[in-house]
Amino acid sequence: MKVFAISDLHLSGLKEKPMDIFGGGWEGHFDKIKSDWEARVCDEDVVLIGGDTSWGMKLEEGLFDVRSLAPLKGKKVFIRGNHDYWWNGITRVRAGAPDGTFYFLQNDCVKFGNVIIAGSRGWTTPGSQDFTEHDEALYKREAERFRLAFERVKTMREEGDVLIALIHYPPMGVKKEDTLFTKLYEENGVNKVVFGHLHGASYYPLRTEKNGIEYYLTSCDKTKFFLTQIL
Repeated sequence: MKVFAISDLHLSGLKEKPMDIFGGGWEGHFDKIKSDWEARVCDEDVVLIGGDTSWGMKLEEGLFDVRSLAPLKGKKVFIRGNHDYWWNGITRVRAGAPDGTFYFLQNDCVKFGNVIIAGSRGWTTPGSQDFTEHDEALYKREAERFRLAFERVKTMREEGDVLIALIHYPPMGVKKEDTLFTKLYEENGVNKVVFGHLHGASYYPLRTEKNGIEYYLTSCDKTKFFLTQIL
């Protein structure tokens, strides 16, 4: 079993918002992603999708884009991004999604073989530009959601299991400062962290390390619309 990741697909099957307005590289971007996916992913593999899956505003719009991934192989694990306005209640999302290979995380985790994925949206961290008191409250709330996810991890983790944290926002800045997220990852024995959110000219390495944990930026435009292999 291999584990891949990609983030920020920004699909718009029912919501007219073509992504090529953000640059020529986005033209036909979903076809590029599908081509790479079909060439590399097998049925037993896992693909982590780190938020901002759809531009849809309503549940049916978002689920239309989610279902566009149904023909692709592998188990698909989703978290919510800051633009996933269609994601309105985890119970409704899970009930409306295709059966079988689709998993949606919110303050919890899922296990495949010896790999556990714990996920939540996250939030912007202190030190970010224009960080406000409002951001502080949401930042602490999202850290609490990860704490709850790790409590669930403890009930299923066995010796030798690999733990991956899936978060939409960068859990730290480029200076790799400590945050509530990085501290939780270190305290709970996370092996790898996958995130997205960043686009365009913003500088952040595709892969970095902090205190023995590997961090992967997987926004699709940053990876040239290729999946990143995590395991």
